[in-house]
Amino acid sequence: MADVKIAAESRTEFGKGAARRTRRAGRVPAVLYGRGTDPVHLSFDTVEFAAVMRENGRNAVLTVTGVGSDQLALTKSVVRDPIKGFIEHVDLVTIKRGEKVQVDVRVVTLGEAAAGTLVFQNEDTLSIEADALNIPEEITVVIDEAGIGTQFLAGEIRLPDGATLLSDPELLVVNVTEAPTEDEMEEEIDAEGAGVEEDAPEDEAAEDSESGSSPEAAEGATSDETSDES
Repeated sequence: MADVKIAAESRTEFGKGAARRTRRAGRVPAVLYGRGTDPVHLSFDTVEFAAVMRENGRNAVLTVTGVGSDQLALTKSVVRDPIKGFIEHVDLVTIKRGEKVQVDVRVVTLGEAAAGTLVFQNEDTLSIEADALNIPEEITVVIDEAGIGTQFLAGEIRLPDGATLLSDPELLVVNVTEAPTEDEMEEEIDAEGAGVEEDAPEDEAAEDSESGSSPEAAEGATSDETSDES
């Protein structure tokens, strides 16, 4: 993975209010952490940084320019808005060429398991150590024709050259089980439907309570609205 140049600007305002103003101005608040030095508060152009994330993944290596001498850095944390998905904040750490870094890498499955099976992926990422400029974008688990009962443990998965596993070798990553029959699926659907019926309100009073039309619910709503305005 080659490093990507990206221009940054220094930030002099801190806190939630300042971060919101930075985002409204079309920039992403960021902090660059170094060894033995104070954190540097930065911001990146929102569109440019989002493009870097799309093209280089969660472990993008960046050459940060525009704030003193160029700094080679690894993205360690990218915080996104849980609803709208935009990038709220970024943490980066300085690195050196040839240095080994610890990262979490996405796990993907390749191929089709045997007929009559169901594949469960228990882990989305694995922790590895790799060269800072040779971080794999993903780790592949080949499940082609895997039969019922096949399990792929972290220690059995082939890693890219130069990478070392940090996760527990006994960690179950992918599990191949027997697919349920049609009858079993229908029974499960019927059981779920029965559970919904049991949870349904027994009378109109219960329905009113669920919809928040009771005096207590209205009082709580008023209290919440006042809290939001403050």
